[in-house]
Amino acid sequence: MKVAITADWMSNVGGGGRVLTHLHSMFPDAPVYTTIHDPATLSPEMNGWDIRPSFLQRIPFARKRYQAFLPLMPLAFEQFDLREYDLVLTTNSACAKGVITSPGTLNICYCHTPCRYIWDLYHDYVRDLRFKALAAPVAHWLRVWDRQAADRVDHFVANSHEVSSRIRRHYRRDSEIIYPPVDVDRITPNDREPEDFFLVVSRLVNYKRIDLAIEAANRLKKRLIVIGDGPARRHLRKLAGPTVEFLGNLTDDEVADHYARCRALLFPGFEDFGIAAVEAQAAGRPVIAYGRGGATETVMENATGLHFEEQSVDALCEAMVEFEEHDFDPAVCRRNAERFDAAEFRRRMRETVELQMGGIATKPAVPKPVIPAQAAIQRRQPADAMDVRMRGHD
Repeated sequence: MKVAITADWMSNVGGGGRVLTHLHSMFPDAPVYTTIHDPATLSPEMNGWDIRPSFLQRIPFARKRYQAFLPLMPLAFEQFDLREYDLVLTTNSACAKGVITSPGTLNICYCHTPCRYIWDLYHDYVRDLRFKALAAPVAHWLRVWDRQAADRVDHFVANSHEVSSRIRRHYRRDSEIIYPPVDVDRITPNDREPEDFFLVVSRLVNYKRIDLAIEAANRLKKRLIVIGDGPARRHLRKLAGPTVEFLGNLTDDEVADHYARCRALLFPGFEDFGIAAVEAQAAGRPVIAYGRGGATETVMENATGLHFEEQSVDALCEAMVEFEEHDFDPAVCRRNAERFDAAEFRRRMRETVELQMGGIATKPAVPKPVIPAQAAIQRRQPADAMDVRMRGHD
């Protein structure tokens, strides 16, 4: 079986990069087709893969400003020739599912979310754009294309119930739910008492709402450590008071060490799933999370953390104060995280591929259609002419 993998882009990969890594470990010979890739931002393991970027790779600045080229990504993916493959695995939060495949090729899409730039968060993204009037027709065209591209997918896999509901709403398609892989075995709790700081682990982008965590820490005068980097870094640093510390990007081992030592992870964004929340629990630490989206599936209320119901500084402050009254069991947090172990992800994905490939193999042949013009000619011919023609073949 010849397998190819597609990814929206390979630059500053976040949680989606972990899904991509585990899919590639299942099919290590599979080339990865993507719009652009930036070797400087990828792990040595990823840089050793067979990565095949699109024509966008040759455009100046595309590696650093890949989001600006979203309107060209449908064209980029449609230019890939994937006719030689039996299976195409698409990891998608934008346009990767829109590749064109042969009738005998199975397209399984692991969907992190329908593209948030043009669907759920469209108005948030365009609110501060200088050329908002130009963005509207482009976004409309992308929505039309995205809806059509969803029909090219043979089987959708959603990374959470939240994303499954979006797939149903935007694409009118059902989906199987397989949670993303979390390297639970890499993260171990420690037996010491937690240190007196709260933690944020995230890309620093606006929709993650790290500003709520910073302003809550400022108001309550609580120590907060922020791990991660991104375009909102400068703005967030301006908001930060003296109790807030930014560490930038750290290694996986350094992040795991901070998980194990923190009092709790703050998780204020509306996330599709949220790997950081599971990683913190794997380290035995609770999570204070906004009570919508993926956090409702990963954080057990009053058992492995708390949910706050309004995405505001006041609500987060109330939750942080309430947190002081709870005593969370690290062993319960750890057991909850083990539900999302990477080995379970690989097992479920392998079963899905085998089941779907079997379905393609056993699908009955489609009857050869009758060409309308030929049918009309047959109807017009007299019976004796038909008899003569048939006798000529005897």
